[in-house]
Amino acid sequence: MIISDITTFPLRIPFAPGTESAEAVWGPKGLKAVDSLLVRVTTDEGTVGWGESFGFTGAPITREAIDGAIAPACLGRDPLRIVPLMHEVQRKLHVFGRSGPLMHGLSAVDIALWDIAGKAADAPVHQLLGGGRHADLPCYASLDAYADPDLVRAAVRRAADSGFVGVKLHEKEFREISAARDEAGPDVALMVDVNCAWTPHQASAIAGTLRPLALTWLEEPVWPPENFAGLAQVRGAGVPVAAGENVSTLLGFQRLLDSSAVDFVQPSPAKAGGVTELCKVFTVAALHNTPVMPHTFYDGPGLLGALHAAAVLATGETMIEWRYFDLEAQIYGGALTVRDGRVRVPQGPGLGLDPDPDVISTYRIR
Repeated sequence: MIISDITTFPLRIPFAPGTESAEAVWGPKGLKAVDSLLVRVTTDEGTVGWGESFGFTGAPITREAIDGAIAPACLGRDPLRIVPLMHEVQRKLHVFGRSGPLMHGLSAVDIALWDIAGKAADAPVHQLLGGGRHADLPCYASLDAYADPDLVRAAVRRAADSGFVGVKLHEKEFREISAARDEAGPDVALMVDVNCAWTPHQASAIAGTLRPLALTWLEEPVWPPENFAGLAQVRGAGVPVAAGENVSTLLGFQRLLDSSAVDFVQPSPAKAGGVTELCKVFTVAALHNTPVMPHTFYDGPGLLGALHAAAVLATGETMIEWRYFDLEAQIYGGALTVRDGRVRVPQGPGLGLDPDPDVISTYRIR
């Protein structure tokens, strides 16, 4: 069996009418649609695996990296030798960087190769990783950015009523964050992701004002994100800190954890190297007694890859990030859902689900 084709599928799925993003921090203000990037890897025997890279405004350049550099290095190779192949391609392309579009693209291919391996073995990926301990996993609702207390309250109430064990905001102002805590009450975990908004000094001061709100964590508070000493400084202000979505390679996570900078580490399988690297991060995090909260702000194969790895390696603290967006369509249709705040790990071969072909046909960017 060899890899015979790698095809990229950029998707643009609009928000449902009346639910457009108010002030997106991951795209243009007034975001009207969400861009995703799926990757299909096909073998000469006809086995197909699906992967996903982090999307939004970075999807076009990641697609160029896959089509122009990563795919040519993988064609004709054995898809079942995942770890040595990914290692070889990383070494071959390292001169162009160890993060960003190249690593995002490699992540998508790695996820697709695990999908192929599971299908070839007629087993779910979590069985290939050692056997799933968890049939389902708790989820928190990762909300849109609203910049409006009333909209935040409504979204938090809807998520809490749906059974989510926690809610994550993408807000920066105290009024929205405080409104969320008032609406959620004391028993719902509340997290805040500010996407690297502040200097360490600013973040430490703001963390002090947020302390009475009993946040489960303050996420990515410091710019630049690789300022691990700055994260450790914020952590010392008395609010738990989470970070890791902007870290790639195992060495990067080792440095983050060695810096005592985080209470929760957040590897992103669609950014940091796929299922292969995610499993390594789970292991090194365990050595540092640091819970892993996978960053899965996407809803395709990247999310499924995290589910399978977490099914094997998750600790009692691990929660799955569920992107709580109202889109016109979902990549898996209605096949992947949250019930009572938990998501079931697919049990079919490979990742367990393939993207809905009608969704791909309808929303593919031509």
